[in-house]
Amino acid sequence: MFEVLPGVGLALPHRAGVLRYGMSETEAAWVVSTVADVRSGSWVCGIGWCFTACYQGLNLRVMGDALSRYEDQEDELGLFGIRLERLRGTTLEGPASAPVVLDGVDVFGFPSREVAQAVDLDAHPDIRFAPLGAPHLAGFDMLRPRDVLNDRHPATGRPADRGTHVRQPIELIG
Repeated sequence: MFEVLPGVGLALPHRAGVLRYGMSETEAAWVVSTVADVRSGSWVCGIGWCFTACYQGLNLRVMGDALSRYEDQEDELGLFGIRLERLRGTTLEGPASAPVVLDGVDVFGFPSREVAQAVDLDAHPDIRFAPLGAPHLAGFDMLRPRDVLNDRHPATGRPADRGTHVRQPIELIG
């Protein structure tokens, strides 16, 4: 069972570990490789690294190191995006074979309308669902929220110790 951890990442089946926002590519690939074969070499525009893995009819895409195109935005280093979707060619008529749980609801196990009623989709701004028009959900994206980027250590996911740096005035001696 996958478990969506809003603001944190994605817990993988069989206690394989947690894909945490901010992880390095090596750490993320190691966690995923404990349950599925990692396929590197995927390419996404503006992304430093990306890999995929398949698990029981689901495709997992993990992305990191996004370089900002704008001067006023910082680069997002480490894992920042996860996409979980049904494999192409699989039917959307029934539940997926691997449960994916958010707020106690298997989002791929129930019809889209029931999922939308049971889960407050607006309560999780880091999670973006595919259109809910199909009988069952096709997939969703998880993106690292800005507060996680700014307040968490990239490797551990724990609150970062930023320390305090105060500029002292410089006294010029004539």
